[in-house]
Amino acid sequence: MVKIASWNVNSIRARLKNLIEWLNEEKPEVLLLQETKTLDTTFPKSELEDLGYNVVTLGQKSYNGVAILSKSMPEDIIYCLPGNEDDDQARFIEATVYNKVRVASIYLPNGNPINTEKFDYKLQWMNHLYSHIKNSLESEEICVFAGDYNVIENDNDVYDPIAFKDDALTHNRTRDIFKKINNLGITNAFKVLNKTSHQYSYWDYQRGSWQKDNGLLIDHILLSPEASDLLLKSGIDRKPRGKQKASDHTPIWCELDI
Repeated sequence: MVKIASWNVNSIRARLKNLIEWLNEEKPEVLLLQETKTLDTTFPKSELEDLGYNVVTLGQKSYNGVAILSKSMPEDIIYCLPGNEDDDQARFIEATVYNKVRVASIYLPNGNPINTEKFDYKLQWMNHLYSHIKNSLESEEICVFAGDYNVIENDNDVYDPIAFKDDALTHNRTRDIFKKINNLGITNAFKVLNKTSHQYSYWDYQRGSWQKDNGLLIDHILLSPEASDLLLKSGIDRKPRGKQKASDHTPIWCELDI
């Protein structure tokens, strides 16, 4: 069994204590990180290697940043979203772990406000991701595409749909591309095993959102058919969001029978 988790840590150096505590408690074999907000040279690699993880990173100063932590040595690493090589934002890293599982850590653009170049960038990025996932599925490999998608798939994934009706996360064009990705034959690991609505992975720091459970489900683990066949469990671990100096996201995870 391999436990694969994803977590937007919103600055790894600011959350390192919480991250280490969670890794010691939950012991995932693989952890995909987003929004690490640091350069590769200042990433706290040694602290995580001391826990038995091999670490590969794609960093950026103060913004973005993705990483893969794996108990097995990551191989065949890709440091950019294929087809989007000119992108200067650190939002995608992919590797093979355990010799047969292809994992990608994804930090999809927020896209707000709409009617700006930020939203155009989001849609372009999503289209590149669609093409990459489509091509990856042709290999018939065990693939896990996980991360902060900045997509609210439907109104049951947000505490107040009306408040988000003009948001890039719920825009019809955003949802249409995400639906197109899912229609490739992808399985959403959390949703397929957890049917209760209004379960969230993100709570804003403002307006008492955590205390009121005013959240969003924007972190997703998407599985290829070969990975879906191995799916045992999935869930969202809310505990880290309630800690001091918490990230505004909390880990989402799945277990595969490997």
